[in-house]
Amino acid sequence: MARAISKVAPGWWDYTTLDESLLADAAKLTAEDLLQLSRPGFTVRIYDTLQELYCAEAMEYIEAWQQSTPDNPAGICGPIGPTEQLPLVATIVNGLGLNLGKVDAHFWGMDEWIEDGKPVATDHPLSFAKADMEMCFNRIKPELAMPKANLHFPTDLDAYSATYDQVRCVLMQGGQGEVKHWAFNDPPKREGAYVDAPPAPEEYRKLGTRVTDLHPMTVIQNARTSGGGYVPAVPTCAATVGPVETWKAERVSIWHPGHHDNPFGMRLSAMMISKKIMDTSLPMSLLGDHPDVVFSYYRGAIGTVEAEMH
Repeated sequence: MARAISKVAPGWWDYTTLDESLLADAAKLTAEDLLQLSRPGFTVRIYDTLQELYCAEAMEYIEAWQQSTPDNPAGICGPIGPTEQLPLVATIVNGLGLNLGKVDAHFWGMDEWIEDGKPVATDHPLSFAKADMEMCFNRIKPELAMPKANLHFPTDLDAYSATYDQVRCVLMQGGQGEVKHWAFNDPPKREGAYVDAPPAPEEYRKLGTRVTDLHPMTVIQNARTSGGGYVPAVPTCAATVGPVETWKAERVSIWHPGHHDNPFGMRLSAMMISKKIMDTSLPMSLLGDHPDVVFSYYRGAIGTVEAEMH
């Protein structure tokens, strides 16, 4: 049976092309049902307050860096979205007196915008590296800061990718976008060899750090969350960490505060990962094959999937 055409971007694959019965099953899940989706290799956690959620998210940075030593350096790959944890990370580092340089701690920024074929500079208003520095790393006391060489951003893509073989990535942390991606691992365009079906999961898994076109849903989401809805200011390409590097991370940790995706999307990806239903029209589902994935939710954002007029 032919796959459905996307309801939002006919020239692309996305979750609206999945079987309607699968989508309907996800829509019915309650918060308690989400907890029951936990299985070996996939853990679901729910936090009752945003303060707990962001504090726990910040602590993942600390716990990763506490494992680092000069003989066995380690680090975390982190997102821009959510960002609320970033100032907390700096506060905790400073409060503990955790000397990131002494332990040879590392950090990877997971993605960056591309304009005119090049990563945007840190003076670009939407620069992810700029946000990481201003919200976290520039707030750490100079005597505790990690060396600049230990901050890895996807500018030189080959060099960036190589660091995942040189340094232990304890954790890759992220959010979930409207199109159900982590980093900018978006669904592909519906063209060429992928007119009738999206690429197989094993093919998508071969993608490493790269420059990629962004699904229209991703562009609109980033305009909403980062630019007051001004779509023309948002680039349509980005450099992103790929599945190749993601599977080198010991754990993938996805955080759902509620303003990056919606109640339906937060259910659908969890259900597909739990049941190992992997389809590249919903890239997050490929994490069903990763050995250690954790989904963390703010309870107030789980909501319901029902008609509700505003």
